[in-house]
Amino acid sequence: MSENGHSNFFSKFASAVSNWSGRPVTFVAAVALVLVWAMVGPFFGFSENWQLVINTGTTIITFLMVFVLQNSQNRDGKALQAKLDELILTSQAQNKFVGIEKLDEQELREMSRRLSEQAERLERAAEKPRRDSESV
Repeated sequence: MSENGHSNFFSKFASAVSNWSGRPVTFVAAVALVLVWAMVGPFFGFSENWQLVINTGTTIITFLMVFVLQNSQNRDGKALQAKLDELILTSQAQNKFVGIEKLDEQELREMSRRLSEQAERLERAAEKPRRDSESV
């Protein structure tokens, strides 16, 4: 299987697991599993092996879910960014905002600061005619 084929398979797998893991029935099943584990504790004398079963299981599931959920979040973020880029390109917005997610942290802070200043200037400009008409 090629690199693209592996990536495509993992993306489909990650989407399926993310959708499945986010359902209420999955949460109920996990709670039921923990309750069953707790109920069998007295039969095993609450031994170290009994504790090891739940610790190992939850650690493995958590470890694997990190990669699955990260893949889903990365794809969602890229899809959202592509949609925003399309809106920017088809609107009156400045095209310089397309691809800003690739800027480094300092450049993003600077752009955010400039946009905040611009927003404040526009807000003051919009309030000025309103104040002038109220004073008349």
